Amino acid sequence: MKKCKITVMRITRYEDLMAQYENPISHACDMAVGQTFVANGWERPKGFCPSAWDTLSPFVLALSHGAENFYDGWMKNPKSAMLSCNDGFRPVSFLVEALDEDAD
Repeated sequence: MKKCKITVMRITRYEDLMAQYENPISHACDMAVGQTFVANGWERPKGFCPSAWDTLSPFVLALSHGAENFYDGWMKNPKSAMLSCNDGFRPVSFLVEALDEDAD
C-alpha cells in the first residue's frame, strides 16, 4: 500500500447560492490553495476536512492500492485524480496523487 499526496488546487465560492439558500455560518472551511496533506494509505490525514474526506477517500483507497486510469484515462497522470468536496456553496478542488512511498 502506498501513501497519497492531496493538494488543494482551487477554492470556489458561489455567493449567489449562499445568499439565496444557506443559513449564515461563521466558519466553513480551513483549506488554503497550495496546502498539502499526505494520506498514509487509507487513513484520513490529520487536519483534513472530514466532509471532504468522505468524497476523496474511495479514490485515495484505490490509488494507495495501485489503481490507475480512472474513467478510461481521464487524467494525464494515471496515478492521480482531480476531485472536489461535496460543499455546493464553496467547493474545494483537490489533486490526489499516489506516491512511490510505502504507507506505514
